[in-house]
Amino acid sequence: MLEEKIKEIIAKQFKVDLKDLKDETRFKEDLKADSIAIVELIMNLEDELNVSLDDDKVTSVKTVGEAIALAVEAAK
Repeated sequence: MLEEKIKEIIAKQFKVDLKDLKDETRFKEDLKADSIAIVELIMNLEDELNVSLDDDKVTSVKTVGEAIALAVEAAK
């Protein structure tokens, strides 16, 4: 399942337990991600999923659920 794969990538990068990631988990506030970590995540998602994410939409991603929705949309 694509959503699970995306969560695995996020959990690995931010060194959190997969079960602790929820759709409403916020990158900056909950995962303590800075802008560099978010850019790295986007690059990892693009590489692992073989997709290209829309740069304009990437900048508005604040939560795990939003990242999943963006990646799923790109994979279609």
